Amino acid sequence: MTSRSVTLDDVAQLAGVSYQTVSRVLNRSEQVSPRTREKVEAAMQQLNYVPNRVAQQLAGKATRTLGLATSDLALMAPAQIASAIQQRAAAAGYHLVIAMDSGNQAEATINELLAQRVDGLLINLPLSAPQAEQIQTLCGAKPTLFLDVEPQAAVAQCQYPNAAGAQAAVEYLVSLGHQKIGLLNGPEQSVSARQREAAWIASLATHQLTPHCILRGDWSAQSGYRALLTQLPHDLPQALLVANDQMALGAMRALHQHGVAVPGEISVMGYDDTVESAWYQPPLSTVRQDLQRLGEVSVDRLLAQLRGEALPMAELKTALVLRESTAAPGNGKQDLPEMAQQLQQIARRLAEHKA
Repeated sequence: MTSRSVTLDDVAQLAGVSYQTVSRVLNRSEQVSPRTREKVEAAMQQLNYVPNRVAQQLAGKATRTLGLATSDLALMAPAQIASAIQQRAAAAGYHLVIAMDSGNQAEATINELLAQRVDGLLINLPLSAPQAEQIQTLCGAKPTLFLDVEPQAAVAQCQYPNAAGAQAAVEYLVSLGHQKIGLLNGPEQSVSARQREAAWIASLATHQLTPHCILRGDWSAQSGYRALLTQLPHDLPQALLVANDQMALGAMRALHQHGVAVPGEISVMGYDDTVESAWYQPPLSTVRQDLQRLGEVSVDRLLAQLRGEALPMAELKTALVLRESTAAPGNGKQDLPEMAQQLQQIARRLAEHKA
């Protein structure tokens, strides 16, 4: 015999309040005093009460559930944004449902969330303006917010500007003295990749420079590794601009395998400043997007839409984070013969010791 599910009436009886009061607590109504709210929440915890979201959906009530449509969570940046969104939503008393699109089926991903009757949607998929506007039509009056979309799209947006960060990276490398600068970009269909590449090329042009090479990956470390293999061993730029930190990790792996010193023989500049980037070897210079803040601000803006409020636009700015993967061209080359000599001496001593 299965045990009976705990109901709102059970919670109300234990807390000594009415059914309606328990319902108001669940819906975060401001009509409930803090003392009463604490009593009801304590009763819920004691009874292990779990809200029946399916019943709420069938009744046409707000479910206090947000939907997140996101690209592949195996990638560092989308995963960190999703984590920040989940934390912020939970702190506001909302449940988060995630649908991951790994096959360029944006509309199917959105429909999956709409079928669960979420109260609002956060869409972190790379979308052109027409695609985003079509999805907005699909969502109807349901509040939506786009995190990776062409800026000219007539939809609500929350994202970092790509051009400023990409331009700053070029200016920094040129200021170090680099002239032969290569690009390692994401997929051509990605909005962010296209914007970063356009900004890189335009900024290089202001210094009468053109890219030494334009390589492409799919945002993964493996794709960055494979892309660099096409330039090794004799066609490397002096510096490499990479469209995300994860591909930069793969690129540095390929360089290390071929004995190319970073930054002695090539500087590497990433993009995103994911939490692992400070722990690369060497630690990665990169363009920082505060992904935690992006997730938090996006939830705040979506909840404001749900309340019918208009929040002022949050200022999201990129910043350069300079670590040990960038240096002036040729920096460290003069040490390579000395290092080789030291290694030979160590090898001789080890051989003598064994003898």
